Amino acid sequence: MKATLLTVSGPQSTVYTDNQGSFEFSDLVPGNYEVQIETNGQQYDVVSQSVQVFRGAPSIITITLRDKTSATRTENKSLSVAELAEVPKAAKKEFDLATKAFAEKRIDESTAHLRKAISIYPNFVMARNDLGAQLLAQGKLDEAAEELRQAILIDGKAFNPKLNLGIVLVQQHQFTEAADVLSRAIALNPQSPAARLYAGLAFMGSGNSTEAEPQLKAAYSLGGASYSLALFHLGQLYMNSGDKTQAREMFERYLRDSPQAANADQVRKLIAVLR
Repeated sequence: MKATLLTVSGPQSTVYTDNQGSFEFSDLVPGNYEVQIETNGQQYDVVSQSVQVFRGAPSIITITLRDKTSATRTENKSLSVAELAEVPKAAKKEFDLATKAFAEKRIDESTAHLRKAISIYPNFVMARNDLGAQLLAQGKLDEAAEELRQAILIDGKAFNPKLNLGIVLVQQHQFTEAADVLSRAIALNPQSPAARLYAGLAFMGSGNSTEAEPQLKAAYSLGGASYSLALFHLGQLYMNSGDKTQAREMFERYLRDSPQAANADQVRKLIAVLR
């Protein structure tokens, strides 16, 4: 499948998904984008979704393919047995309306359609995950956690709800539980740089630098410059442990990858102190 990144001035970049349907765009300037997915065959419609990119943090989206015969399908590998069950047509319709509304930045309307889809079919894991992700983006952390926990109860093998719940728990400073949830997410998808990054933050928050270090290193190794935030936190970790040389190296690499980072001036001051 082909994934195209669109801006107001037209197409910016094109990548192809792997055999699990995953893809990544790197080194993006913060702002609003559209991601358009096009398959090689004629079975699915071309679909697109809006995404907002923030500086120094990964943006994660799930895009659902729409079968031209009207059945909703997905290439997202978080789906498993629970999500392959018969979803009522009315719930599918609400989910499709939510996806369309979100793409058009009508967030409240999208959230309402997701809630309706779940009311029709409570075991709709993807709808619960997407609702949790939208509530997370709105800062409604308690509500987001509730939806994501329900999704995990329905399907314990779904990756995205665990990742999103882990992010919520990190933001709530519930670091011990976050580390556990994210470790289980990593067991499902060890190649996810986002899961590795937030696991590193969770272990740091719980005071476990031994576990935090390899997770942050893995996040950067897997995600590259778009996950340079891992370098900043590695710098903090080494600085706190008294390893000034490694701390300075991490901060310098961070600035090379993200010279316009919001905390760039702060990091330059830290480097000066560590010399």
